Amino acid sequence: MDKTIGARAARVAAVDMGSSTGRVMVADLQDGHITLEEAHRFETPQFRDAATGYDVWDADAIVGHIRDGLEQMDAIAPIDSVGCETWGVDYVLLDAEGRRVGPAVTYRDHRTDGMIEAVTARMDRAEIYRRSGIHFHLYNTLYQLAATAKHHPEWLEAARHLLFTPDYLHYALSGVISNEYTIATTSQMLSIETRDWDPELMKLAGLPRQLMLKPVEPGTILGEARLKSGRSIKVIAPGGHDTASAVAAAPLDGPDEAYLSSGTWSLMGIESEHPFTGPEALAFNIGNEGGVCGRYTVLKNIMGLWLIQRARKELGSPDFASLVAAAEAAPAWASLIDPDDQRFLNPPNMIETIKEYARTHGEVVPEGPGAIARCVFDSLALEYARVKGELETLRGRPITRVRIIGGGSKNALLNQLTADACGVTVSAGPVETSSLGNACLQMMALGAISSLAEARAIVRKSFSVKDIVPREAVPEAVRERFRALSASDKPH
Repeated sequence: MDKTIGARAARVAAVDMGSSTGRVMVADLQDGHITLEEAHRFETPQFRDAATGYDVWDADAIVGHIRDGLEQMDAIAPIDSVGCETWGVDYVLLDAEGRRVGPAVTYRDHRTDGMIEAVTARMDRAEIYRRSGIHFHLYNTLYQLAATAKHHPEWLEAARHLLFTPDYLHYALSGVISNEYTIATTSQMLSIETRDWDPELMKLAGLPRQLMLKPVEPGTILGEARLKSGRSIKVIAPGGHDTASAVAAAPLDGPDEAYLSSGTWSLMGIESEHPFTGPEALAFNIGNEGGVCGRYTVLKNIMGLWLIQRARKELGSPDFASLVAAAEAAPAWASLIDPDDQRFLNPPNMIETIKEYARTHGEVVPEGPGAIARCVFDSLALEYARVKGELETLRGRPITRVRIIGGGSKNALLNQLTADACGVTVSAGPVETSSLGNACLQMMALGAISSLAEARAIVRKSFSVKDIVPREAVPEAVRERFRALSASDKPH
């Protein structure tokens, strides 16, 4: 018999690390409702490593911020546990004494340029995809490690453990070394059949097998963290990949709904009990990342709001609401780009790169903040519609609703453009779904929530969503312009 919703109270810390900002959130479950409050927010610290020239994460500073947030939360009221989820693919190497080997290099560093071609020259793309089910992106761990094996083989020789970013944070808090399943799948080295490390893909990366542990499932209690008060709290692995945690809390209502986790990256897909690894999925570059409770998050990575975040910074960081308002006042569909083109991954100047892309592809060059922002939002909406079509092709039936979750769900203009481009109702919210899913998985491990279905029922009961219906059809000429752009510059 299922438990009554909210049968037991719980108070947990959900650490939600984005590549732009990190948050330590406190989640309280009381009487069948869950509340979420920000305890500590910080910019994700990174710097240019003097020894290598690589862009790297400041791992020590990140851990310090997390500990600060935990102490602040526990001083207000005792917390039961903590769990961390982050962006995918990045990792830390540890030696036999648990010390870091080499810096924590960021996925946007250009050391991986050309590595997909180098790796796929040794194993066919179709075979890599058959083994892993994971889409091809030059920042995947597989290509990061191949770059390390080429330029710094001494790091791999000295290493005894590879921990993905959330694994490392859990290790820093508890001293327990682990590899969590959902974040492990983002590496493109995990076997989709065995849910364990694929020896041939490990060899392809130049990585000794002994560096990896069999992945633990989301909701595993790893150990304990000791606070300054002397209290110990449980350290629980949620869905270590933030997308897995976000989808866990998405208020999906039936198999014909898609999710769109909108933030620095946009992750658009469906939740499925089986992966899609056929020729069409490979051609679409669809990923079958690990989800929670035995599910797959069948999705597409889209460059997302990173483009506007970088452009906004280059404009002097104007108020985001003012930038959206300026975009709304700008002409619709005047300038288009392919937002997923690799030149937008980490250019020296985002605005100039957008302008140059438009210029070389025969588009009107956007001038001024409103036109730049409108170009990004229009192009993202059209990309979402394209991905929706690909998912429908794979499934063999239509998607009837798109649920936008994450920080991007607050962008009313982009939400409306997405509804118009996709031709279906869009539901916006909740905003902090990664933190909510993180918290719910911890509460499931603590026994306060009995199942994923119950967790989603609690989220639906506790947070409202806004429905946006299509308002203006996108002209076919606009769609044709975008199709031409999307076909012209895709990496192979």
